[in-house]
Amino acid sequence: MSHQINIGFETAVADENAVSELIRTCALRVLESENVPFEAEIDVTVVDADAIREMNAEYRNKDVVTDVLSFPMYEFYNGEPQEELEREPDSGCVMLGDMVLCYTRACEQAAEFGHSPARECGYLTTHSVLHLLGYDHERNDEDTRLMRGKEEDNLSFLGLTREKEQ
Repeated sequence: MSHQINIGFETAVADENAVSELIRTCALRVLESENVPFEAEIDVTVVDADAIREMNAEYRNKDVVTDVLSFPMYEFYNGEPQEELEREPDSGCVMLGDMVLCYTRACEQAAEFGHSPARECGYLTTHSVLHLLGYDHERNDEDTRLMRGKEEDNLSFLGLTREKEQ
């Protein structure tokens, strides 16, 4: 399956290539682990704190900096589409949606939680792609456990552990 993960940077990061590769690897892993049966496309934008705060205020009425936002194109419920999916004419892929990641917030959280920025960016990417596929940790306790389990399974598979790298 040839999924397409498009990544753009609207803020400076130390190593764009490494961050791009990490995001792409994590997103592809989730799509693979979920056995997505179609070629999927996701647009990812890496932004600074001001940009994501503005988007969070506009789209969620929360005027605070957040770490990641997910904007699904289709309605899914725990990985199952709830409507007919259409392929994009240019790519031939189904556009799952957009992910906006605040790299500065991810780095701050990594320091707060005592693990690497790579682990935190990997977690946020995994979290966001699961949201695009209709998983929701805010729906109920059972769905919270399901989503958290999928996040940890994917991160474990990729070797992105909670322990701070030595």
